[in-house]
Amino acid sequence: MRVMIVGQKWLGAALLRQCIAEGHQVLAVAAPPSVGEEYDRLYATAQQLGVPARAVRGRLVAQDVPPGCDVLLAAHAHCFIDAAARARARHGALGYHPSLLPRHRGRDAIRWAVHMREAVTGGTLYRMDDGADTGPIVSQDWCHVRPGDTPAALWRRDLAPLGLRLFSEALERLARGQELAGLAQDEDLASWEPAFSGARLADTSG
Repeated sequence: MRVMIVGQKWLGAALLRQCIAEGHQVLAVAAPPSVGEEYDRLYATAQQLGVPARAVRGRLVAQDVPPGCDVLLAAHAHCFIDAAARARARHGALGYHPSLLPRHRGRDAIRWAVHMREAVTGGTLYRMDDGADTGPIVSQDWCHVRPGDTPAALWRRDLAPLGLRLFSEALERLARGQELAGLAQDEDLASWEPAFSGARLADTSG
């Protein structure tokens, strides 16, 4: 599969390495611009591996997507991927969210799950649309929230590896010619939480 990865930090870099290891062609990555002389981990990893890297802030547009792209993969992406950009990829855009959507939409899903003392959470691979974490669900899996878990521990132990596995399985299905239409989210079950007060999600995801 010919993919473009849009994202940042550990998950973006790990997905880039995984895609290459699994034989997919990574046409480009889009990551946040550097802060001073410090590059984002995804951007730096792409440079090390010789993959074209683009600095994108706020919005990914059609001109950012290289020709011939099969699918956009959003891994910890905090920029908006607009409809024209999604249409440039044959299979649109797939995003990973660390919750059992439609529950805990929003940037601090892990912190809210821990804060609310939920016993179970999980991750969702979904088709991206114009909403915030609202697109059709392609696949999901769950994990326990263990006693004493912190958001960082839960992310590193379960939710980040889960995201990589769901991306891998989806790409395998696409490579076999399967369609990933997805299942519409049940709005009666939806919840959206604001940024967690005093929290920095970057601290949980590296």
